[in-house]
Amino acid sequence: MPLLSGKKILLGISGGIAAYKTPFLVRELLKQGAEVRVVMTPSAKDFVTPLTLATLSKHPVLSTFTATDLDNPVWNDHVELGLWADAFLVAPATSNTLSAMAQGRCNNLLLAVYLSAKCPVFVAPAMDLDMFAHPSNQKNMETLTSFGNQVLPVGEGALASGLEGKGRMLEPDEIVARLISYFNPDLPLKGKRVLITTGPTYEAIDPVRFIGNHASGKMGFVLAEVAASLGAEVQLITGPTHEKINHPSVAVQAVVSAKEMFLAVKKEYKRSDIAIAAAAVADFTPQSVAPQKLKKGKSNLSLSLIPTEDILAYMGKNKKKHRLIGFALETENELENAKIKLKQKNLDGIVLNSLQDPGAGFSVSTNKITFIHSDHSIQTFPLQSKLECAHRIFEQILSL
Repeated sequence: MPLLSGKKILLGISGGIAAYKTPFLVRELLKQGAEVRVVMTPSAKDFVTPLTLATLSKHPVLSTFTATDLDNPVWNDHVELGLWADAFLVAPATSNTLSAMAQGRCNNLLLAVYLSAKCPVFVAPAMDLDMFAHPSNQKNMETLTSFGNQVLPVGEGALASGLEGKGRMLEPDEIVARLISYFNPDLPLKGKRVLITTGPTYEAIDPVRFIGNHASGKMGFVLAEVAASLGAEVQLITGPTHEKINHPSVAVQAVVSAKEMFLAVKKEYKRSDIAIAAAAVADFTPQSVAPQKLKKGKSNLSLSLIPTEDILAYMGKNKKKHRLIGFALETENELENAKIKLKQKNLDGIVLNSLQDPGAGFSVSTNKITFIHSDHSIQTFPLQSKLECAHRIFEQILSL
């Protein structure tokens, strides 16, 4: 179910370069079930067109106190707009708009709506790093916070000036995630920490070659997305992958080898409430790594392999308050092998998928899973998207 279903979000856009992101913000809000109306300052139209925003939101975009209808002036009622909304989001909020909001100035429609709004107000600042750090802007943000407004943090990175630093408007999905959190204080994983491992590990043979597998990390990344949407703080430890996630509640740690993943898990596991081991960790690693690239020769190459640390066994042995879920990718005797792994690793549940099922396995967007509980009760699901699989997995975890 969309987590902003039925919510009315009024988006106020002021005139900064970050306004180019607002069409994406509107789409993210709509995707979560919100109804969106837009009010913008006149200068904001230099960065994004009202037509684009009106097309996406399905509502007229307002920027002046009056409009013309059949040659007659029509008042754009800022009071009605302020009463209509469940939340007023000002994004981007430029230095000028922040100052006007803090001081009660009212020289455009956006500010009039702000001064009339009875709903919660969220402010997403956006400006260059020196402007953001200036005491006057810091004071204005403190003033707005004292009024009960929620001033969102800024991002850090490349700025329009060419400099690097704090001042970027939060990305649209991060802003939406904060609205979701506000409107859903009773999310089932609120206040919980979820640890997820995903992706393959690469075990070095020499500086060029490695032993690896075909795991893409897709399943772990969608599990992280769903966990965050349920209110959790997520630590995602991933082997080499092309997958990306940008969510304020998901911290990503990239590793390469099984040893690096084991050390990362040891550090995070104690702090976790739920742990899901979705990574395809190599079972063996070369005993020694050649310091230089191995050249092709006449004789056969022989590698001496040693077992890697069994990360899931470690987690099962040290399980206390945790709910621990493993994965089993099998090619034969699937159910029997998964049940053996469930018991040997001291798991609360295991997700079984088979390479024998068309549409399941590596690097595809679908999967067919079976969830086996520690009492050996079984829930089998049809082939579906990995995102839908992630939802089904968390339904089973929440039923434990």
